[in-house]
Amino acid sequence: MADIHLIETKPRNETRAVRVGNVTIGGGAPIAVQSMAATKTQNIEATVRQVQLLEAAGADLVRIAVDSRKDVEALAEIRGRTSAVLSVDLQENYRLAEFVAPHVNKIRYNPGHLYHHEREKPVRDKVAFIAEIAQRNDCALRVGVNCGSVDPVMTAKFGDDDVGAMVASALEHCAILDDLGFTRYVVSMKDSDWKKVVEGNQRFAAQRPDVPLHLGVTEAGMPPEGIIKTRVAFEQLIPQGIGDTIRVSLTLPFERKGEEIAVGREILADIAAGRFRSVPPRFGEGLNIISCPSCSRVENEAFIELAQHVKEMAAYAQDYAITIAVMGCRVNGPGETDDADLGLWCGPAAVNLKRGEESLGAYPYDEVLDRLRVELDAIIEARRR
Repeated sequence: MADIHLIETKPRNETRAVRVGNVTIGGGAPIAVQSMAATKTQNIEATVRQVQLLEAAGADLVRIAVDSRKDVEALAEIRGRTSAVLSVDLQENYRLAEFVAPHVNKIRYNPGHLYHHEREKPVRDKVAFIAEIAQRNDCALRVGVNCGSVDPVMTAKFGDDDVGAMVASALEHCAILDDLGFTRYVVSMKDSDWKKVVEGNQRFAAQRPDVPLHLGVTEAGMPPEGIIKTRVAFEQLIPQGIGDTIRVSLTLPFERKGEEIAVGREILADIAAGRFRSVPPRFGEGLNIISCPSCSRVENEAFIELAQHVKEMAAYAQDYAITIAVMGCRVNGPGETDDADLGLWCGPAAVNLKRGEESLGAYPYDEVLDRLRVELDAIIEARRR
């Protein structure tokens, strides 16, 4: 463990208090720990069980994804069967806010997704629609920005500075909400690279120390590597007063999702006690496997097992700086595999294999590993020359 005396700590940023149901985020309240239901929302029995499992593990908030009117109908029934503090992820259709708001305590939208839906309409008008719905239904908002899905205007403006684009997008939406008179919001800026998470949140907090921040390393991957990435990011930010709620995103079987809460609370307890873990030698070098958390967007549970098989199969490439991304859905899969050397985004019946941004075709789950190994060997051979 690192010497606690070498780690400078500061008081928590004096962020505004944002009420989410009976939970307060920011304003000096204890850092809230949350997770996301991994089951399909329309599977009501499984989703209610997942919410209960996460609550039993100590979750302060539970997020559920909604992508259609059928999901909304299921959400209404789920709400009637749990008193948990619920957040909803709007996915790509911001207009669903009107129908989900009566059933939840917080709504999360992604500015990148908002840009792509109804492009002819000004972004401010879309944000105003969401804010008005939230205000009317006593809901908080989360502006959830991901490095891999920043809107193309910001991406073009900042070029290679994708962290800058992410921060600028968050600041833009804060300014819109403030101008609309809606201040009951939190912000998240996430990436699969913990260093970008640290830099982005530090840059944002320097400009808007009043806004509560939701911390997380998205697509952190499988334990133990995913836990280490997350821990290192939190250990850099929380002692600097940055962070009001956290999410640990791990690729886990559905029945083990409560481990995300347990890991989050363990990290917070260690930071509070000054127990800072050292980073393993060469951590972040060599092979890097990114995999998204098992959530309700996963279109085939076989994705979870496939991610583990990819990790085992690719172990022989440990000494090579190669990134393999394994994504479980069509929402994040296509875009967030672009920056990987090899990417797999998993559909209901087949896995779409990519080399960088180039599509290599779709393969059955039981055949894609063999093709992946061929591509991995080709990259290794090219780098040996």
